[in-house]
Amino acid sequence: METQSIVVLDFGAQYSQLIARRIRENKVFSVVLPFNASLDEIRSYSPVGIVLSGGPSSVYDEGAPHADKKVLELGVPVLGICYGLQFMVYALGGKVRPAEKREYGHATVERVADSRLFEGVPKVLSVWMSHGDSAEELPPGFRLTAKTANAVAAVENAEQKMWAVQFHPEVHHTPLGADILRNFALKICGAPPTWTGQHFIESTVAAVKAQVGKSDAICALSGGVDSSVAAVLVDRALRDSSAKSKLTCVFVNNGVLRKNEFEKVQQNLRDNLGLHLVAVDATERFMKKLAGVTDPETKRKIIGNEFIAVFDDEARRIEKEEGKVDWLVQGTLYPDVIESRSVRGPSQVIKTHHNVGGLPEKMKLKLIEPLKDLFKDEVRRIGRDLGMPEEILQRQPFPGPGLAVRILGEVTKERADMLRDCDEIVVGEIKKAGLYQKIWQSFAVLLPVMSVGVMGDQRTYAYTCAVRAVHSEDGMTADWVPLPYEVLKTISNRIVNEVRGVNRIVYDITSKPPGTIEWE
Repeated sequence: METQSIVVLDFGAQYSQLIARRIRENKVFSVVLPFNASLDEIRSYSPVGIVLSGGPSSVYDEGAPHADKKVLELGVPVLGICYGLQFMVYALGGKVRPAEKREYGHATVERVADSRLFEGVPKVLSVWMSHGDSAEELPPGFRLTAKTANAVAAVENAEQKMWAVQFHPEVHHTPLGADILRNFALKICGAPPTWTGQHFIESTVAAVKAQVGKSDAICALSGGVDSSVAAVLVDRALRDSSAKSKLTCVFVNNGVLRKNEFEKVQQNLRDNLGLHLVAVDATERFMKKLAGVTDPETKRKIIGNEFIAVFDDEARRIEKEEGKVDWLVQGTLYPDVIESRSVRGPSQVIKTHHNVGGLPEKMKLKLIEPLKDLFKDEVRRIGRDLGMPEEILQRQPFPGPGLAVRILGEVTKERADMLRDCDEIVVGEIKKAGLYQKIWQSFAVLLPVMSVGVMGDQRTYAYTCAVRAVHSEDGMTADWVPLPYEVLKTISNRIVNEVRGVNRIVYDITSKPPGTIEWE
């Protein structure tokens, strides 16, 4: 089943993934590719439209990101946004110059000509600008359709199927920006609003059947939302397959799971989802690999490599008992791909995720990542369409490397046990207050900071625990949550009284950006 899409080419913008989200909100599939993606890769997504994103460069800079000009000749509508407008103008023979007055932040745009892009939108718009360059001379066939007091705000060559805006319609600071993107996706591109959960399930099941063939697969199951949905999706595909392929889910105890997680996940996924589950306690081998390691990236890569080694071992065992295994299923999500691979574009790599950049270069198993183009909220909707229980779907995100990225410094069994106890109190009190499902993520972090305290008239010298709670839509940005005073008070009192080795609690009030959600 072919899924028509709108491809966003990323020139290094902060908001590239947000453009895709806004388009998806209209039930049109959209994917972000790097600016230098090949024409074959772009065509593989059956595009009915192309969006050129913003970016921090100037088009005339040495080394500035320039897409293949043939992207503008694919015969589908193209929308340039900010840098995308400037690249379009520059590539087609116009002129771009540093603006006399740079525009950053809120601005007012006035339409000076009718345009399908602005259909149903008022003549005067409030928008969000972020540019230092401006289109000074338009290419042949282009006309001005909107302006600010200082610069070109929108241009088009409708005959050549090209539109461009200097402002950012994807951000909420442009109140009617969603209408503009809707006009482009539905009216100009004519994209069918058919990308629903059921459509995704049907197309993914068909693709997995074709991909796996007669082989068996194993799934890297963590018990979280992402890997559980991926497992149910692939399990459905293989159960329906005429080749009688089978999915075996492998759940690994890496020594940095939450308290009682190893037992709870096994019961939950076997009883509630009916998955064929193999549980492997690999605590000792992970702890040996992590001994003495303090660098966050090294931790992530060690855990990623060791996970794959465990899966390879299990695959060989399953092969001996049940038949050939060629495939490894992972619950990789789109934000993981963006942060780890930087979509091969000019954006910065934030951190390596064990299920993306943490994989070893040589793997014996081939990957199936059925959710890699989705955001977390989209995955939860897919899970509901699959009939999965809310108890699983409403779990807050938990990092693949587990508590290892919440233990700053060396990971030891003593520190892991300490953090497990702290974390159970934090999450338990937030659930008791009825806040768990209203918060994107809440957890404890163990800091390598020792401080003096006094408990029972005795001097103590113990660890510091940080409490973290954030609101987010998809994990790409986040705001810290002002937890109620009474909840914080109870958490603090319980941890210092119940967790031996911790005598100080601090609350993290950092948003993303500038921080990340996890501490490492």
